[in-house]
Amino acid sequence: MALQRWKLTIEYKGTRYAGWQRQEEGILSIQEDIEIAIQKFCGTFCRLFVAGRTDAGVHAHGQVAHFDLDYGDRPLDGYVIVKAVNAHLGIKDISILKAEKVSSDFHARYSAINKLYTYRILCRVGQPTFERDVTWWIRRDLDIDSMRKGAKFLLGQHDFTTFRAAECQAKSPIRTLDRLDIEDLPFSGIDGREIRFVVEARSFLHHQVRNMVGSLVQVGVGKWLPEDIQTALHAKDRKKGGITAPSTGLSLTRVDYAALFA
Repeated sequence: MALQRWKLTIEYKGTRYAGWQRQEEGILSIQEDIEIAIQKFCGTFCRLFVAGRTDAGVHAHGQVAHFDLDYGDRPLDGYVIVKAVNAHLGIKDISILKAEKVSSDFHARYSAINKLYTYRILCRVGQPTFERDVTWWIRRDLDIDSMRKGAKFLLGQHDFTTFRAAECQAKSPIRTLDRLDIEDLPFSGIDGREIRFVVEARSFLHHQVRNMVGSLVQVGVGKWLPEDIQTALHAKDRKKGGITAPSTGLSLTRVDYAALFA
């Protein structure tokens, strides 16, 4: 039986992990935990290729990865893989949501045509208990209208040097931002509001979303004017940008493909 390529849709809470990518021995990573679980299930090591490597503390609701497996003549379907891998993952903060057969020309990263990230901010006086690891807690309120005005300057194709990490390895800082919505949501029936940034593009630079959110919060607290976002963007200098938002609020929510290459 020839190798079969499998596409996994994965959910995880990144709080306890050093990020997606395998690290030095003894350092927890999402990739290593899943690869170990797959090996325990099928008896062979299968390398995972991912749509987008997430940093330490970043979460995912719809991460995508693929691997190749020769399972011989034994019957195997997606349900069996999901059930078996999750069983070997145990109580770790990772869950395989779906496994699908795809053709050999499918690639989790290079076949992706769109990625959607969400970033959550909790605005209230009291610190969060249940949402502590999945939001950025800000005690004061934010000016939503001003942040929305500033966000408009980031839409479209730009040189995003100001909003990329210093260690970013991308060959070009040019990216096209298709969507940057800022949603204002009630957090609970008691107190607080959730501000949710919904960001879409084909690809992103390292820390781009967190740096854009951090800069927009500067607008939200009144330290910047909305037009200062445009000034920072045109400066093409990371030092001219705002702070980097904490990893806790960021989640890779969805990865889109033109087809599953089945």
